[in-house]
Amino acid sequence: MPLGNLTSQFFANVYLNELDYFAKHKLKAKYYIRYVDDFVILHNSKDKLVYWKKEINKFLKERLKLELHPDKSKIISLSRGVDFVGFRNFYYHHLLRGRNIRNMRRKIRLFNQGKISYSKFLEIFQGWQAYAKWANSYKLIDGLIKKEIKI
Repeated sequence: MPLGNLTSQFFANVYLNELDYFAKHKLKAKYYIRYVDDFVILHNSKDKLVYWKKEINKFLKERLKLELHPDKSKIISLSRGVDFVGFRNFYYHHLLRGRNIRNMRRKIRLFNQGKISYSKFLEIFQGWQAYAKWANSYKLIDGLIKKEIKI
């Protein structure tokens, strides 16, 4: 089943429902957020998060035959920003990932060089803009439109 396929997303949600129950009802994690196979737990105690991480890893191994990714499961301060569902999330604002902005700038360059048609570029840019609006990105989007896109 291809990654990103709607069916694989559906099955990930069904399969990981047990994790949701475990985190919310057994661990009593008040701020537990999951999107398909990514999840975040917020808490002001690092010790509590370390304990929960061990318990979740144990639960995943025993009940679901899964493991947390060793490089991607980290305990970090929210003040540094949490990378989740395509954004860098902070207390009061959300930023786009740097690679996402670089990819859009690369597509703008290709369009400006005539390597992407206007209709294809419009489709790409409108999709990206709809996504980018969820972040604090007004000045970025405005700057791209006014200064970088050559129409």
